[in-house]
Amino acid sequence: MKSTELRKYTLDELKRKLHDFKQDLFTLRFQAVVGQLTNTAKIRQVRRDIAKLNTVITEKERGINAEL
Repeated sequence: MKSTELRKYTLDELKRKLHDFKQDLFTLRFQAVVGQLTNTAKIRQVRRDIAKLNTVITEKERGINAEL
């Protein structure tokens, strides 16, 4: 997911997406421990998406317009 796509959402929608991604990360980590995870790169991608979401949420809360 690209940051430019994320900036189109409202703050509430971003927080909802963040919650969903954190649940996904928990599930992926659990699958990795149990041995059911086939695509280990997915964990890294979800972690990066969470970081992007946190960045965009902080920008919106502080009123920073970071359109590139």
